Amino acid sequence: MTSRFEQTVVDCQDPRRLALFWCGVLGYTVHEDRDGEKVEIGPASLAPLAELRRGPVAPQLLFVRDEAAKHGKNRLHIDVCPIDSDQPTEVERICALGATRVDIGAPKDASWTVLADPEGNEFCVLRSLAPGEYEE
Repeated sequence: MTSRFEQTVVDCQDPRRLALFWCGVLGYTVHEDRDGEKVEIGPASLAPLAELRRGPVAPQLLFVRDEAAKHGKNRLHIDVCPIDSDQPTEVERICALGATRVDIGAPKDASWTVLADPEGNEFCVLRSLAPGEYEE
């Protein structure tokens, strides 16, 4: 028996704002918005149950209101990979959506860029998967 990765839950002060930010980053859509208290986002089309049982699918994100502010470095974070642009272009696009660059002590020659979403949650932009950008 196995389980499937369904979603990541993010406690935050403004679920709707953070959900819309991540929709912009990932190309996701809002699937459910419970009066801004809980907002669930995911790929535009939900996979049928039979497909979910066959194997991994893109996980959803659920943003849940929590009035407490974030403290310290994340213990778990999201990594994203550009699929149709180079890494620097994607970093700039995501920053234009509301992310900020943060220094959490990554090596100077790191192949990733660390950003924070509008509520300060760190995430990384990894190498590009765009054609011609990454050699296997």
